[in-house]
Amino acid sequence: MRIRDWDRNLKVRLFGEALMNTTFWMFFPFISIYFADAFGKETAGLLLIVSQLFSVITNLMGGYCADVFGRKRMMVLSAYGQGAAFFVFALASSPWWSSPFVGFLSFTLAGICGSFYWPASQAMVSDVVPEKDRSDVFAVFYTSINISVVIGPTIGGLFYAEHRFALLLLAACSCFAMATLLSKTLRETAPLAAAGQQRRGTWQSFLRTQFKQYAIIVRDRVFFLFIVAGVLVAQTFTQLDLLIPVYTKETVEAETLAGWTIDGASAFSWLIAENGLLVALCTVAVTRWMSRYSERQAFVGSSVLYGISMWLFSQTSSLLGLIAVMALFTLAELMTAGLQQSFISRLAPEAMRGQYFAAASLRFTIGRMLAPLSLAAAEWIGYAWTFVVLGMLALGSAALYAWMFQQVGRRMERPNASFSR
Repeated sequence: MRIRDWDRNLKVRLFGEALMNTTFWMFFPFISIYFADAFGKETAGLLLIVSQLFSVITNLMGGYCADVFGRKRMMVLSAYGQGAAFFVFALASSPWWSSPFVGFLSFTLAGICGSFYWPASQAMVSDVVPEKDRSDVFAVFYTSINISVVIGPTIGGLFYAEHRFALLLLAACSCFAMATLLSKTLRETAPLAAAGQQRRGTWQSFLRTQFKQYAIIVRDRVFFLFIVAGVLVAQTFTQLDLLIPVYTKETVEAETLAGWTIDGASAFSWLIAENGLLVALCTVAVTRWMSRYSERQAFVGSSVLYGISMWLFSQTSSLLGLIAVMALFTLAELMTAGLQQSFISRLAPEAMRGQYFAAASLRFTIGRMLAPLSLAAAEWIGYAWTFVVLGMLALGSAALYAWMFQQVGRRMERPNASFSR
C-alpha cells in the first residue's frame, strides 16, 4: 500500500509525529544525565521508575478512553497536554528559573500524556487500514520513529548542553502545532465515538467498567501468552541502552578502522548508528519479506535470532565482530516490526482495540522495568553468563510464541470462531 493511497488521517499523522518525535529525541537521551546530576544516580533511578509506573497505569486507562471517547479526542488532548508539560519543563530549565523537581514533574506529566496518545494512535491505524496492508503501514510508522531516533540525538548532542531551554521550548511548540493540526484535519474513526454513542456514568462506574474490560483481556489466553513472551524477549533488545554500552566500553580495546581510532567508549556509538541506519533503510523491505512466511515463523524466528545474537555478543570484543552481531540483532528486531501491531489489531475485538493496544504495551513497560537487572547480574556472574541468561530468556520467548500459535490454531478450528475471540 503506497503512502499516497493512505487515508488522510494517516498522512497527517506521519508528518506531524515525525516532527514531534524528532524534537522529543533531541533532549530525551540526555534526561537521565540531567536528573542524575540534579538528584544523584540512586534517587534519579528511583524517580524514573516511579515515572514509568505512572505511564503503565495511564496507558491502560488511555486504551479504554480511546475506545469510549474516541481516537481523535484523546490524541488532540494528549498532544496539548504534552505541549503544556514541555513548556513548564522549559521554564524550569530557563536562564531565569531552575527547578529540577518541577522538571521531573513536567517530564512525568508528558509521559502520562504520551501514554494516553499511543493506544489511540495505534487503534486508528487498525480502524482505517485493510487487514492485508496493516503490516506495511505499521512498518512505515516504525521507520519514521527510528529516523527520528537517529536525527534527534545527533542534533541534541550539538545543542543540549548549552541550549536545553531552547530544545524543550521547541518540543512544546511542536506538540502544540501537532495538536492544532490533528484538531483541524482528523476525522473520528472509533466505532462508538463516530456514532455518537459514548458511554457515560459516574467515575465509579467508569473504573468498574474498565476493570471488567481488562479482565476480559487477561482471560484471552492467546493475548496473555503474547504479553508474557514479549516481556521475556524485551530483556534482549532493551539491553541496547543498558548492558551493551557498558560491555563495549569495558571490553573493546582501541583499534583503527578506516583511519578512525575507536575505543570502547566510542564503539557503542558506531553500533547504535548501525542499528538506527539499518532500521531506517530496511524496515519496510524486511516486513514485506517476512510476509512470505507465517506469523508463527516470524515471531519464533525473531526470538531465536535474538537469543543467538545475545550469545554472540559475549563471544567477541572486536569492533568488526560486534558490527556483524549488531546486524543480526537488528534483523531480529525488524522481523516483527510491522507484524506485531497488525497481529494485535486482528486479535482485538473492534470495540476494544484501544485497550488491547494499551495492554500490549506492557511488554515494553514491564520489560524496561526488569531490564536493569542485567547490570547487577553482570557484576555477580560476569558478562558471558549474563548474555547466556538473556539468550535463554529469548529462547523461552520463542517457546511461548510457538505455544501461543497452537492456541490460535485451536481457536480457529472451533465452529463459528473468529481470530479476535
